[in-house]
Amino acid sequence: MTNHTEPADLFNIAQYLFDQNAARPNKAAFIDDFGQLTFSQLEARCALVGRAVDAAGIRPEERVVILMHDNVDWPVAFLGAIRAGVVPVAVNTLLTTEDYAYMLAHSKAQAVFVSAALLPVLQAAIEQTQAEQLCTVNTIFVSGITSLTECVGIKVQSLGSLWAETTITTKSTKQVATHKDDPAFWLYSSGSTGRPKGTVHTHANIYWTCKLYGQDVLGLNENDVCFSAAKLFFAYGLGNALTFPLSVGATTILMAERPTPDAVFKRWRGHVAGAANLFKPTIFYGAPTGFAGMLAAPNLPSRTEVALRFASSAGEALPAELGQKFKAHFGIDIVDGIGSTEMLHIYLSNLPGNVQYGTTGFPVPGYEVQLRGDDGQLVEDGQPGDLYVKGPSAALMYWSNRTKSRETFQGEWTKSGDKYVRNENGTYTYSGRGDDMLKVSGIYVSPFEVESTLMQHDAVLEAAVIGVTDADGLTKTKAYVVLKSEQSTDEAALKLFVKDRLAPFKYPRFIEFVNELPKTATGKIQRFKLRALNG
Repeated sequence: MTNHTEPADLFNIAQYLFDQNAARPNKAAFIDDFGQLTFSQLEARCALVGRAVDAAGIRPEERVVILMHDNVDWPVAFLGAIRAGVVPVAVNTLLTTEDYAYMLAHSKAQAVFVSAALLPVLQAAIEQTQAEQLCTVNTIFVSGITSLTECVGIKVQSLGSLWAETTITTKSTKQVATHKDDPAFWLYSSGSTGRPKGTVHTHANIYWTCKLYGQDVLGLNENDVCFSAAKLFFAYGLGNALTFPLSVGATTILMAERPTPDAVFKRWRGHVAGAANLFKPTIFYGAPTGFAGMLAAPNLPSRTEVALRFASSAGEALPAELGQKFKAHFGIDIVDGIGSTEMLHIYLSNLPGNVQYGTTGFPVPGYEVQLRGDDGQLVEDGQPGDLYVKGPSAALMYWSNRTKSRETFQGEWTKSGDKYVRNENGTYTYSGRGDDMLKVSGIYVSPFEVESTLMQHDAVLEAAVIGVTDADGLTKTKAYVVLKSEQSTDEAALKLFVKDRLAPFKYPRFIEFVNELPKTATGKIQRFKLRALNG
């Protein structure tokens, strides 16, 4: 643990973040396409949310779902609930009715904060829970314009009507006393291997990610303008665009639309509709898929058009080729790291000023990592092992899932599900998810290593590698490849390209060209869908 003061036992992370900005009340905290919130306005609106949930009969430790696009109402709903001792459950805005019905019932949510555009899918989900007699929602708070006063028999209240109550002050609403280890919020982890898991985080978890990564590694300060392609409902985006900036008094640009290259470039150039002046981001947070798309875009900004001092990447390991191309164009690094919903943010990372492309860098000070073999013993340098991490931001558990909780949270250690290799210089190289590793001719092959090599070819935009069974029942590698527009190559050329750069047994025996790869909402490649295509 680095030398940071432990939070007091009685500790509320929302109030802590407000207190950090008491000296800058009129500075812009959040800017979206419709306007901005100053730090003082943020705190006042959070107090209004606290009063509203109390009036709705929602008690401390009960849950409220946040199903909202990124705008200035999102941090208000999140922090307002936490300040009142209520537990917000942030959910992905790109899911199905069935997913939302499950999350509403599983969390026993008493209320939902929802964007007006998402009301139809929410209504369908609530109707499903009502039919199954599992509905606990009593109030819906809507961000955006709505004429509804009731939805499927449930009271609807516009957040805009709350903001009109200008007489409220933070002192006239109660802050609930919370413990640093009390549940503060939930995030649902990926459901690619089953139902999404409700990951329960504490008030202190946010504090430690802000200190250990946002401040100590990234070096954020009050002069920064932060912009994240990853949305607020993801653990990565929550730190990038909410908790990290608030912890140092920085300004955040929020974007509701999809992070296409055009949408990102517009904001890099300082054009935010809700801002009276140009706000150019100094820090951009993205994912490898997004960086690949931007670097291939015809309208990529020049170095002089942007104010970035560095970029951050997570979600999947960053291919060295992408980082090197980005630095060659903009003159700044992409700082790649790995985190997880279970650990809340990044715990293994490159460092600004010390980026080792092709690796995920070093353990973040305050965290410990171990690589273990199938027998549970530590593996030697150069050998792939399962990555375990220990640190102060680990979640408490998966709600109502004792079996999965015990598999993942093993005493002080959290099993990440990733495979890594430790290098002689102390850096770590990604080898893939534990269930993605391939054994070819009795030797482990990392799909990521083959994918990264394919992407070094000038014609290749993206690649995904899986194992397929041949006629003899043996595992062989197969690559799905997306080519850049107006570029061409063939299977034989790509095979030779990989053979020249990797050990011979690692080259893909089969290559299939596709228009796009299946991905999650975070941009992670869904290799299980590709495996399903091959029986």
